[in-house]
Amino acid sequence: MRLPKSFIQLMNSLHDEKSCREFLETHRWHGMPKCPHCNHESKEHYRLNRNGEFNGLYKCRNCKKTFTVTKGTIFERSNVPLKSWFYAIHMLLSHKKGISSIQLSKDIGVTQKTAWYMLQKIRDNLSEELEYLLDSYDGIVQVDETYVGGKTKGRIWQNQGRSLKQKVPVVGLLTEDKVSTFVVRNTSGNTLKALIYALIKPGSTVVTDGWKGYKGIYDMYDHKIVEHSRGSYKNKDGYHTNGIEGFWSMLKRGVKSTYHVVSHKYLQMYCNEFSYKYTTRNMGEIERLVHFITKKHRQIKHSDFTVGYG
Repeated sequence: MRLPKSFIQLMNSLHDEKSCREFLETHRWHGMPKCPHCNHESKEHYRLNRNGEFNGLYKCRNCKKTFTVTKGTIFERSNVPLKSWFYAIHMLLSHKKGISSIQLSKDIGVTQKTAWYMLQKIRDNLSEELEYLLDSYDGIVQVDETYVGGKTKGRIWQNQGRSLKQKVPVVGLLTEDKVSTFVVRNTSGNTLKALIYALIKPGSTVVTDGWKGYKGIYDMYDHKIVEHSRGSYKNKDGYHTNGIEGFWSMLKRGVKSTYHVVSHKYLQMYCNEFSYKYTTRNMGEIERLVHFITKKHRQIKHSDFTVGYG
């Protein structure tokens, strides 16, 4: 099936729940309905009619259990129409700053609580998507850390502004085509080196600033240092951390302008949102939507979340 060129064209082609379901079936199954209970694929699964009409309910020829295309997805048992779900996914993943639950609730006509829960379900599943997309790092890798929730980067106590107790440290690893972010307890050498050793292949070039927490990684990596404290943003060999610094700016603008307040508990999910958008930035907007909806999703309950901000 040829994808529409724009999201508007897609929305115009999805007239009702049936057309949305058929769109989902086409891209999840490619003409071969797959039973989520036993993984049996077949064109011959029973199509069950209700009141003389087929509404997407199948019965597996192998295990005899019933299923629909939404089984095992974030759409399962949802009272929100699929078209509204597609809109939410598109707005969250295609817009640099995302979309707030307040705005989404107005756009699709649901309560803010429902909109917030929808967005959290999407973000929750981005973590598994990122594991699939990222794998390990090699080549030239920029590594940096920042603090979300305050005005300055500040690694030490300062008398001006907010203290580090009011900020949350986040570590980022970036190459030309992908980025990973990790909410951490601190930016000590043990914390930073544990991430670097676990995710970056030995022999790679690691570019950092002059923070003392990175000292000692030269034995496994080609460590390039950019001395920001001396006003330098590129070392003598031309290495820099401009990429990860730019990503931090995008993350902080999104958190501040769209979500305003993000609790420590859910910050990793918001970081995953922006990491995913950066890593899939070369995908078309419809391609990105289809990529997300065709994956198996982790099932979560309302009780897993406490409604907050964003």
